[in-house]
Amino acid sequence: MKKFIKPQRSEWEDILKRPLKEMRDIETVVDSVFSRVQKEGDAAVAEYTLKFDGVSLTDFRVSPEEFEQAESSISEELKEAINKAKENIEKFHKAQRTARVEVETTRGVLCWQEKRAIQKVGLYIPGGTAPLFSTILMLAVPAAIAGCEEVVLCSPPDSSGAIHPAILYTAQLCGLEKVFKIGGIQSVAAMTFGTEQIPAVYKIFGPGNQYVTAAKQLATRYGVAIDMPAGPSELLVVADGSANATFVASDLLSQAEHGEDSQVILLTTSTALLEAVETEIVEQLQLLPRKEIAEKAIGNSRMIYVEDDKTALDLINEYGPEHFIVCTKNEGYYADNVRNAGSVFLGNYTPESAGDYASGTNHTLPTNGYAKQYSGVNLDSFTKSITFQKISEEGIQGIGPSIEVMAEAEGLRAHRNAVTLRLNSL
Repeated sequence: MKKFIKPQRSEWEDILKRPLKEMRDIETVVDSVFSRVQKEGDAAVAEYTLKFDGVSLTDFRVSPEEFEQAESSISEELKEAINKAKENIEKFHKAQRTARVEVETTRGVLCWQEKRAIQKVGLYIPGGTAPLFSTILMLAVPAAIAGCEEVVLCSPPDSSGAIHPAILYTAQLCGLEKVFKIGGIQSVAAMTFGTEQIPAVYKIFGPGNQYVTAAKQLATRYGVAIDMPAGPSELLVVADGSANATFVASDLLSQAEHGEDSQVILLTTSTALLEAVETEIVEQLQLLPRKEIAEKAIGNSRMIYVEDDKTALDLINEYGPEHFIVCTKNEGYYADNVRNAGSVFLGNYTPESAGDYASGTNHTLPTNGYAKQYSGVNLDSFTKSITFQKISEEGIQGIGPSIEVMAEAEGLRAHRNAVTLRLNSL
């Protein structure tokens, strides 16, 4: 990890750059895949599945037999863990339900707002080197609570044409039936346009690499909403001399092992802690099965020393981390004043891994600085608000004159007439 000691604010922008690929090259590939899938449907999906995933498939849908086989092939211990996590995620997301909002703005003018589920949603679940079955819980659970009518799940197959059994078990546990063995750009394109086998959806959820992120952003040009432009994972830890260097190093490495393009940052007001964490990272890294991946991510990462908490907080809000861990004596200062972060973890015994799996909060979060304007996935992500109004005769007499005056001032005579005719009838 590169070290920076008391960097000037003018240097922050360069120091905090994410390790992103040239978007122009990515977008060229994504545009090409989208064009083919839109025109050729399943045939194009099959071709790209062979090209990108190295497997030839014509039937993408997971069969009942595959679900059964998956359930019998994973351990009872893992099943119990998944069920416990599901229980906590359900508790937290059910608590996010809100009641109908109703108010009489003027006598006889009743306005209210109700939330309705998005009818058709698509879930993208990364596979590859890390099959993220936990992400199914983060997406399918709130979709079910919200009442989405159709939920489509896509996940890339392995070289044998199968999806990891833990993904299938979790999907079945969440009641999902439309699960397809396709990944990457082609899956996002398929859910955008619909193909012979894969239904089109109204909104697409799920994390992924930069190609998946670009594909989701392209989907918005075709009238499909997305949860957020979430790309490679990232973490910022702020720590002082009270922090446990072993814990901090483990948190940094837990994100670094996600992918080669991940980024982690240690921000500290203690040079002694910085040195201790640096030593711990070297030692812990040697024990990781995904050592090579984590090493490359560490190469994208930073250790930054600043003199005080205010400077640290300013830098944090400038970066806008996806995950933000606070290991300081005055954690309240950071909790109260952080403005840009996807999810915050407070205290030495609150690892980011808890949010990734089983504490109950959602781990589908904004990356690449989008925490400045996006929220992480929550129950409201699967709903939209519809407003209603009911105006009585007394109500239209009360607000009608104001509407007439305003409509006339804007030169919209038909708008005025719609009120005037009603008032005259009374």
